[in-house]
Amino acid sequence: MRPIVLIPTVALAATLLVQGCAPDGAGRTAWAEEALATAEAQLDSLAARFADSTRLPRSWNDGLYRTTDIYDWTSGFLPGSLWLIYELRGEESLAAMARSYTARLDTVQYYTGNHDIGFMLMCSYGNQLRLTGEKACVKTLVNGAESLVKRYDPAVGLIRSWDFGKWNYPVIIDNMMNLELLFKASELSGDPRFAQIATTHADNTMKNHFRPNNSSYHVVSYNDDGTVESRGTFQGLADSSAWARGQAWGLYGYTMCFRCTGEERYLEQARRIASFILDNPALPEDMVPYWDYNAPNIPDAPRDASAAAITASALVELSTLTSGEEAAGYMAAAGKILRSLSTPAYLAARGENGYFIFKHSVGHLPANSEI
Repeated sequence: MRPIVLIPTVALAATLLVQGCAPDGAGRTAWAEEALATAEAQLDSLAARFADSTRLPRSWNDGLYRTTDIYDWTSGFLPGSLWLIYELRGEESLAAMARSYTARLDTVQYYTGNHDIGFMLMCSYGNQLRLTGEKACVKTLVNGAESLVKRYDPAVGLIRSWDFGKWNYPVIIDNMMNLELLFKASELSGDPRFAQIATTHADNTMKNHFRPNNSSYHVVSYNDDGTVESRGTFQGLADSSAWARGQAWGLYGYTMCFRCTGEERYLEQARRIASFILDNPALPEDMVPYWDYNAPNIPDAPRDASAAAITASALVELSTLTSGEEAAGYMAAAGKILRSLSTPAYLAARGENGYFIFKHSVGHLPANSEI
């Protein structure tokens, strides 16, 4: 089981591991090898840049870093990226850096301030456990799951995402990505409670977050009795639009749920979301989506490389859970996305872009943030 691979850096590494192999098994193709070498160089420099800092890098924009403390949803991304590059390259210096950055997140296991514990801990401690077998990671992950389920209300049947804003009980599509921590905690502890909460959350999200065309809302808020208060968006264009990264979260989330449970309904949901994305007339030829599939200024709207990378990672996994022409189609789509992301249009040159790997990602366009 591969833990969450969430961000452009991690998705690039994970998918290149599969997609970058030559048909004759001779090794990775030249474009994949160059992309990996660039990713490794950028990560090495980024990790060195923040080695003596109490902050973690979140993004780079207009020549400035945006940094965070360990309780931000992105805090696991640098250690997770380092772990996966280590997996591909086998260099112990990368493992040392990954272990050092992972250790910074130790107290996150007790954090209950938001729903993003899965992002934080599975990228870092989840990958460390998978790649090293170090048993100390088990307690951290189970404790993190205990913290996450404190945000679950049985009357609503979902894990609360945010504690701010006008909503009574907001749940965002991004939260699908945090469920893997619960599945993993049940596996590690033998306690089925975590997985039961994860499946209940996934089922209620499937019931209430998706439109007839299989796109999803970003935010669904619930009343105290579990009925829907409102459906809308926060980071997308409009309540009726399809925010690109949100669609990627859903695709990855339901693919992961099928892998963890074997429940066919999750595979069917992943297939439906994949169809919405891959058959969308607004998807550009290079398959790196605009920030919102309903953006009014296409083809001049900003692209979102992060949405593309998450989608590629999900499609690679979906190809391993299906067969025949369907599996080949998902892998081919992932390969096309990865080829695009590995070109200079999206892949930053070594030493540039604040040592971040991808250009052209969109954080929160309505707020003019991280674009």
